[in-house]
Amino acid sequence: MALSPLTRHILSGLPVIAGILLFSLGCAQSVSAESIRVLLAQEVLLLEVSSDGELAIVTEAGETKMLRSPIHVSSRADGLHVDSRRVMGGQIVIRPLRNNLSLVMTQASESGVGARPGSLGQNGVGSAQGPTLSVSGVVRVSRKGHTLSVVNQVDLEEYVKGVVPAEVSSAWHPEMLKVQAVAARTYALYNKMLSAAREYDVMSTIQDQVYRGRSGVDHRIEAAVESTRGIVVTHQQAPIYAAFSSTAAGPTEDAVNVWANKDLPYLKGVECPFDIESPYYQWKASVKIDQLEQNLRRQGFSVGTIATITPTAYSRAGRVARLRILHSGGETVLRGEDLRKAVGYTVIPSTQFEVESIGAEVVFTGYGAGHAVGLCQWGAKELAELGYAYNSILQYYYPGTELHNAALSQLMTPAIPTP
Repeated sequence: MALSPLTRHILSGLPVIAGILLFSLGCAQSVSAESIRVLLAQEVLLLEVSSDGELAIVTEAGETKMLRSPIHVSSRADGLHVDSRRVMGGQIVIRPLRNNLSLVMTQASESGVGARPGSLGQNGVGSAQGPTLSVSGVVRVSRKGHTLSVVNQVDLEEYVKGVVPAEVSSAWHPEMLKVQAVAARTYALYNKMLSAAREYDVMSTIQDQVYRGRSGVDHRIEAAVESTRGIVVTHQQAPIYAAFSSTAAGPTEDAVNVWANKDLPYLKGVECPFDIESPYYQWKASVKIDQLEQNLRRQGFSVGTIATITPTAYSRAGRVARLRILHSGGETVLRGEDLRKAVGYTVIPSTQFEVESIGAEVVFTGYGAGHAVGLCQWGAKELAELGYAYNSILQYYYPGTELHNAALSQLMTPAIPTP
């Protein structure tokens, strides 16, 4: 790939792989004793758990029962049930005697949307059975009314192995896999330090970072995580809020333009002319106007029949900061991110868009995918292929940061900026 003068200027200060790395392999191999609590699902109607051999069930009272696999957990009117037998208390911990746990969760689905034909849960609520999820560690199941909350408590490094292949392809450059491993580990520790009052540290979805247990973990993922074991990105000796997204398609964004309470010095926009090969670099999308009106109302915006949608303010990086909707009920002003949320994050991949036309459908054209704050995954992929080391790539996208080994350092709790 031929580099433009701008690209060469941007990269001139970054050491390549052959240069000096921040950490020796010996430092990176230190053992981490951290664990992460991952919320796998809420509103679960039925949980099936299996493993090789028996399972240990620990109740709230500390009683341990050995049960043959598989077991079925549900919440009924009189309490928590395991294989149709009531268990004292509202919570159990399930441990495998060996190997991993395999989970199949049947979740409630609003108005039966997404439900299999004929599948109805309690009170006629629709249900949808998810795929089998293989996880290490233990599973904590809590009763929440007539449904269950399922949390996987897993070793930090095993958690990172479950995130990397869910976020990027394991076929990508090894240095990019290391970038994703360090970012995922940092993000998890940042949230863990702030989540003591909750029953989980992170969610397993795009609301935090995607985690699919052992699915997709191969030798390349293992190597990337083990070679960076314990390493995190820090600012003022604390793990950073390591935000990342797919494709910036231009400069990355200042965090404060996306999240008003995160005006963070290391989440300031940087140039990113590296992700042009991303399949999400340019896109076009449409949404039915009546569906958009309904979705906006569900989000709390009082809108009538929409006549026009006009961006009125842009961020420094050129993304829609605010837009004005003229409708039969008057005028509504909202943020670009509010529109993305109402339409669907997968429908409008980013706020770098224009309204091409409006009629029975609204047609949007745009660039990039995700909030564009912090690390650009496709940009990091290109930098790795150009020969740049994972630590250099991370410090480029998170300016003013340092890399430390969490297992060897006395890390501080990250400060939360006020709005």
